[in-house]
Amino acid sequence: MRKVVIHVFHADESSLGAGSHVAERIRQVMQERAVDLEVYIFGPAERALLNPALEDYNATLDGLIAAGVPVYTCLNTAKALGAEESFKQRGFRLAYARDKFVEYALEGATVISF
Repeated sequence: MRKVVIHVFHADESSLGAGSHVAERIRQVMQERAVDLEVYIFGPAERALLNPALEDYNATLDGLIAAGVPVYTCLNTAKALGAEESFKQRGFRLAYARDKFVEYALEGATVISF
């Protein structure tokens, strides 16, 4: 099965909104289209997970996690933000960006960045 990875890096409202929304839209059709979906949050977008004012972004990602979509954040960034435990409690998976991007390349995943 092919994999689509939504990579959210930028923290402007358009990138956060579009990236999380596209992930949710793909989740809605992933079974009928026979694709796996994964989300990787990195850099400024990872910091935005700590901003409660960004309700739509955070709620959409929490919904993806609740639906069983693997949503990753960068382990190094989480440690730097002191957010490792809070991200784990929300259901985020933590992995080094280096390892995930190599994995995506080796498996031929389609990575779409926002």
